[in-house]
This record gives sequence, C-alpha cells and structure tokens, in this order.
Amino acid sequence: MLRFNWHTLISPPTFFSLSKKILPWLQVSAAVLLGIGVFAALYLAPADYQQGEAYRIMYIHVPAAFFSISLYALMAICALVYLVWHIKLSFLVARAAAEIGAILTVLALVTGSLWGKPMWGAFWVWDARLTSELILLFLYVGFLSLYRALSGNKTAAKACSILAIVGAVDLPIIHYSVYWWNTLHQGATVSQWQSGTIAVSMLAPLFIMLAGFMMYIGSCVLLRVQALLLLQERHQHWIKKGQSTC
Repeated sequence: MLRFNWHTLISPPTFFSLSKKILPWLQVSAAVLLGIGVFAALYLAPADYQQGEAYRIMYIHVPAAFFSISLYALMAICALVYLVWHIKLSFLVARAAAEIGAILTVLALVTGSLWGKPMWGAFWVWDARLTSELILLFLYVGFLSLYRALSGNKTAAKACSILAIVGAVDLPIIHYSVYWWNTLHQGATVSQWQSGTIAVSMLAPLFIMLAGFMMYIGSCVLLRVQALLLLQERHQHWIKKGQSTC
C-alpha cells in the first residue's frame, strides 16, 4: 500500500493536481510574510551602530544567498534520485531549481556587491565566500547550458545530473569559507546573534523575510515544474482531458 501511494504521488497527474491546490496557500503566505518582513526591516529595525542604514540590504542578501545554496542542494538531490530511480519528475524539479537558483545567486552577488562597497570600499574582492558563490553561479549556468546543448534528451538529463552531484562539493566550501580562510566576509548571521552581536529587533525581520522567501521560491518552483510538466506531457491523455474540461 505504501509503495502504491508513493508511486501515485510522484505520477505527473497527481503532482499537477496537488501543486494546483498548494500554490494559492504558498502565494498568499509569501505575500503576507514578505509584506510584514519588508515593513519591519525598513521601519521597525534600528540602524546599525557601525554600518548605519546600509546594513538593511542584509534582508534581501541573506535570504537570496541562503536559498541559492538550498536550491542547489535540492537540485543535486533530485538529480541523484533521477539517476538512481529514473523518475522524470525529479529531473523536472532539478531543472526548475536550477533556473530559480541561478536568479537567486545573481541577486546574492549583486546585493553583496552593493553592501560591500560602503563596507569594504569596493564592489568586488576575491574573497573566499564571494568567489565560491560565483562558482555556484557557474554551476547553475553550466547545468542549464549543458542541457540545452545536448538538446534536452535522456543523455542530457544524465549528464546534467552528474554535473549537479559533482558540483555539490561547492556547497560546504561556501558555508565554511569564512571559517577556513581569513576573509572580509562576516560569519553566519545566526551565529552572530547567538554570540550577542546582533539584536533580536534586527534578526526578527530577517527570519520573517527568510520565511517569506521560502514561500515565494516554493511557489515559483511549483509553477515552473507545472510548466515543464505540461510541455513534457502535452501528448498524454490526462493533459488533453484537462484541456477539454476547461
């Protein structure tokens, strides 16, 4: 029975139906959380005694950087599932995660550069954290480019899956770079809060923004997987049946 339920859940018609029911909840939650988070970040959180108002870009930079890494981890896991069990839906999730993860990585790099200019005096330095995050962007772009170059067939899916899994070695490097090397980049924000260097009034809006980003990114991934699923399954009976009932 458990095996039947599992295979039913990952079937394209069931996934598409469930995602349509989940999406409105994610979208509403994202709108509410991001609205509260932006208001709290801009108006309720106090200015930093060293960085002044410039630190507020943290409320975009930190979620973007965190989820750029998280989405790559999701992509690598889905790629592994595809290679082992040949579940087509898992590779569609990997593709969706790659597209959105690449955008978030660009956002993390841009906001990091804007934050770094008043703090370091330069938009870019070859810091360990920044460099490893840039490599993450190259991995995302490489995954998407390789899939397109190989015409999106099964060989492309396997090659991209292998690339995603091998590239996952960059994730611990990004996370631990500030501890392994002497870098300009500050340590983990949560660790700073635990050590008492960040006030709760500053950190609470960040947690709200992280939750809002999670809901928004989740909705984006589901929407993209839906689009890829419709394209892949466009000749299947369940797609034609759904179109006939509209």
